[in-house]
Amino acid sequence: MNTQELIITWATPVFFLLIAIELLVAKLRGRQAYAANDAINSIGLGVISQLVGVFTKLVTIGIYAWCVEHLALFALPENSLWVWAGALLFYDFCYYWLHRMGHEVNILWAAHVVHHQSEHYNLSTALRQTGSGALLGWVFYLPMAIVGVPLKVFVVVALIDLLYQFWVHTEQIGRLGWFDRVFCSPSNHRAHHAVNDRYLDRNYGGILIVWDRLFGTFVEEDDSDKPVYGTRSPLRSWNPLWANAEVYWKTTQDAWHAKRWRDKLLVWIKPPGWRPADVAARFPKPDFTMPTERFDPPLSWPLKLYVLVQFALLLGMATQFLGMAGSVGFSALLLYALYLTVSLCVVGALMEGRRWAVWAEGVRVLATAAVPLLSGRWFGIGHLDGRIALAIAVVFGLSALALPWLGGLRPSSSLHHDVAPG
Repeated sequence: MNTQELIITWATPVFFLLIAIELLVAKLRGRQAYAANDAINSIGLGVISQLVGVFTKLVTIGIYAWCVEHLALFALPENSLWVWAGALLFYDFCYYWLHRMGHEVNILWAAHVVHHQSEHYNLSTALRQTGSGALLGWVFYLPMAIVGVPLKVFVVVALIDLLYQFWVHTEQIGRLGWFDRVFCSPSNHRAHHAVNDRYLDRNYGGILIVWDRLFGTFVEEDDSDKPVYGTRSPLRSWNPLWANAEVYWKTTQDAWHAKRWRDKLLVWIKPPGWRPADVAARFPKPDFTMPTERFDPPLSWPLKLYVLVQFALLLGMATQFLGMAGSVGFSALLLYALYLTVSLCVVGALMEGRRWAVWAEGVRVLATAAVPLLSGRWFGIGHLDGRIALAIAVVFGLSALALPWLGGLRPSSSLHHDVAPG
């Protein structure tokens, strides 16, 4: 486990404590800040982002390290306070442009869209991260390597910038006066996540909102125009793989249908929503209208409780995965990551009320119970303690026994039923 993964792992309990506090504050104020299905989907996407990061950070950090070693214009010292302060400022500036281009270039939006898909706005939304951002995002930070910002400094300031942005994803903190004019704040970032015309594609700053003021992308939250969250092409799914693939797939379809080769390229680099004229004519899409309801398929309380328990178990496994990332072979890590990803997809299907989901979940929990008990192995662990294997078998065996009862309790109403936001 590298330093960044270690800090995020230790920070995770703090994240969940703050989520609990936010939930409590909202309850005391008579507000509905969370929906269980949405929060599970957001946190699950954060888990997948961390799983992917284990495999991609070696490449992205490796590229940065090579550039520092071979292309740096200056040899900046690691032990200088000014280097650290300048690097944090420089990183936030680079982040502003990555974030802005993530809204203005479709192939970058295809990765960033994951963070905006939630129709709720709370601290779990902060954990909702893309699994494909590493494909191109690293390019925007290469200027730091060329200037000579040391690798260690880069990694730490990147983590500081990331962790700072957690707390701004809440509706429970109002305006903060002068702070709102200088820094990214809950008020400023609420506007960023909104689909209202007033707020669309504004307030990109990570720590500082000054960049938006300098480059003309700042907008102030207006109490007379409450932010409405989500995207202008709603996801309407709890499938984390589809959440990551949706825009890539739709853009690929438009590129395939485009008659001109020029348009097949432009569809990737034009702003989100742009479509070749011939494609738009043959495959029209409805105009955007402000949403009045949220995606919320009905779920019985027993099945909701079951999903919460299974999701908690998967979170524990994901924590174990990150802990063993530096000491286990590639094949074992890859299999474990695939198991966790498939499990999160099945949980998402349960929350959607998919008819096949109960059967898929039955296969998953039975396999999870049987494999460690019969083989004495777990992903990357060659000799699993017998008591642990038995405990796993009992927990997931009981889960399998509960499923037929829970499946029968699932509401029979439509698969994609919406309810008005609370």
